Amino acid sequence: MVSVLVIRRDLVDAMVAHARRDHPDEACGVLPGPEGSDRPERAIEMINAERSPTFYRFDSTEQLQVWRQMDSNDEEPVVIYHSHTATEAYPSRTDVAYASEPNAHYVLVSTRDPETYELRSYRILDGEVTEEPVEVVESYMFAHTGSDEVPDRD
Repeated sequence: MVSVLVIRRDLVDAMVAHARRDHPDEACGVLPGPEGSDRPERAIEMINAERSPTFYRFDSTEQLQVWRQMDSNDEEPVVIYHSHTATEAYPSRTDVAYASEPNAHYVLVSTRDPETYELRSYRILDGEVTEEPVEVVESYMFAHTGSDEVPDRD
């Protein structure tokens, strides 16, 4: 069964804006959410330690701080994102080799076209890449999947 990434529009806008700002270098970051929810709640822009148009790597000190903060908030990395500045939004061999969060959605944003962007999501597990649909919603409350946080009336 193929999973679907359900994500709010403001989080998509935040990833795209970060990718545009860092262009021509690749941008990277994480969207944490409550543990086990599969629902990203906020965007954390991270530093591309490589400062490269063809490669990204989280700064190890910053990553440790961010992951500790998520742990203390009972959060997990629901989305790990980065941009491709000159190619399509598809994981490179290096992206696949570095994918270490088995439950994360790996989102790529291509900024190769200055007028538009391409955003795609993947699951990467044991070197296998599976693309998944992306459902962009204004609010999780009325999304077609997941809990709506509105109790049923009797």
